[in-house]
Amino acid sequence: MAKKVLVTGGAGFIGSHTVDALLAKGYEVCILDNLQPRVHPKGKPSYIPNEVELQVGDVANRSDLEKALDGVEGVFHLAAYQDYMQDFSTFIRTNTESSALLFELINEKKLPVKKIVFASSQSVAGEGKYLCKEHGIILPEQRPLEQLQRGEWDLKCPHCGKVMEPQLIDESVAMPHTAYGVSKFAIEHLARALGKKYTIPTVCMRYTYVQGTRNSFYNAYSGIARISALRLMHGKPPLVFEDGLQQRDFINVADVARANVIAYENDGANYQVLNVGGGIKYTVLDFVRTIIKVFGKGGKLEPLIPGEFRVGDTRCTVNDNSKMEALGWKQTKNLEETMVEFHDYMENFRDEIQAYFEQAEAEMRQKGVIQGVKGKK
Repeated sequence: MAKKVLVTGGAGFIGSHTVDALLAKGYEVCILDNLQPRVHPKGKPSYIPNEVELQVGDVANRSDLEKALDGVEGVFHLAAYQDYMQDFSTFIRTNTESSALLFELINEKKLPVKKIVFASSQSVAGEGKYLCKEHGIILPEQRPLEQLQRGEWDLKCPHCGKVMEPQLIDESVAMPHTAYGVSKFAIEHLARALGKKYTIPTVCMRYTYVQGTRNSFYNAYSGIARISALRLMHGKPPLVFEDGLQQRDFINVADVARANVIAYENDGANYQVLNVGGGIKYTVLDFVRTIIKVFGKGGKLEPLIPGEFRVGDTRCTVNDNSKMEALGWKQTKNLEETMVEFHDYMENFRDEIQAYFEQAEAEMRQKGVIQGVKGKK
C-alpha cells in the first residue's frame, strides 16, 4: 500500500510540482488548498492529476486541516501567503499560525505523522551577509528608505560607511525585514522546537528565487521573470529596478520539488534548515537579458532602467547550498532552459493577461511599493 502524504498548497507553484515528484516516487498524495481566487481565478487548475484527492479549505482553519490530516504519515506544509501588499496579519495567520495549528492537531489527535517538510524562504536572511575589508563579516539591517530615495543602492558598513562586498549566504544568517520573512523565520523556530518536543522530525527549506511553469501571474507580488515576461509579451521593454546590478540566485521549480522529496526521505535532513537555490550569481541585468533572448524574439529590446526601486527588495541574495548538496541533491536545469519552459507556459495565457499586466503595476505604485529616486524624472 502506498504511503499517504499531505501537501498543503498543493495546487500552487512549488506545491503542484512537489505533488508530481511524490507521485513519481509512488506516494499517495492528498492536497489541501484554498484555491485563492487571486491566484486561481479559474478554480481548480487542470494540471492537478486525477488520482490526487483535492480538499478545498484553509490551512489555518482547524476543521479543514484536521480533515486533511486523516490517514497521512507525512506532511509537506507548502501553503503560504506571499504578496507585496501590506496585509501583515495575513502573513502571520496563513504562514505561521497554520504551522502551529499543525502541531496542535497532531499532538491532540495523536496522529501518526512521521515527518513534516516546511516551506521557508531566502527572505529570512534579509539583506544577507557582507564583508567589510576593515570590520569583517557584517549582517546588515535593511537599507534605509532615505538611502534608496537618493539612488544609493549598495550596502555600506555601519561602522565606516564604506561599500561592502556580498558573500554567499549560509543557513545561519537570519535577519528578516519583511512581514513575510518574519512569518517564515517563526516557522523555522516552531518546526525545530515543537518537532523536537513531540519527536516529529522536521525540515525547513529556504527557497531562493524559484522560476518555472505554473507560477501564477495573478498576484501583485510579481517576480522578475513574470513582470519582465508580461511586458515583453506586450511589446514593452522589461523594467529593471535600481541599477540592475543586484545579485540573484535562481532555481528551477522542478529542482526545488526534488529537493523537497529528498529532504523528506533523508534522515540527515531532520531538524535542519536547508538552502535550496541555484548557487550561481546572476545580476538582474543578466537575468533580464536572458528573458529578452527567450521572449523578445532575438533580444532586440533593451531593459528600461528608470531609477525606481521596490520597497523591501534586497540588494544581493546568493545562497550556499552545500548542506542540501551533501544529501545528494543538485540542480539539473540552467537559467535559459528554465526560461524556455516558462515562455511556453506563458504563451497559453497571452490573451488574458493584458488587463492584469496594467492593473498589477499600477497597484504597486499606488501602495507605495514602487518608488522613484527623489528629484529624478
